[in-house]
Amino acid sequence: MSKRTNQPKKKKRARKHGFLAKMSTHDGQNTIKRRRAKGRSSLSV
Repeated sequence: MSKRTNQPKKKKRARKHGFLAKMSTHDGQNTIKRRRAKGRSSLSV
């Protein structure tokens, strides 16, 4: 039997989808801006 495809890692998740990763690109900043405008309690991972 092979392993399942999803093997979650906190560090990898944060680095890919975290707040600093989002703020490092213009598109990511727009994402944060949109989520703030919508009133999301959680902006990123």
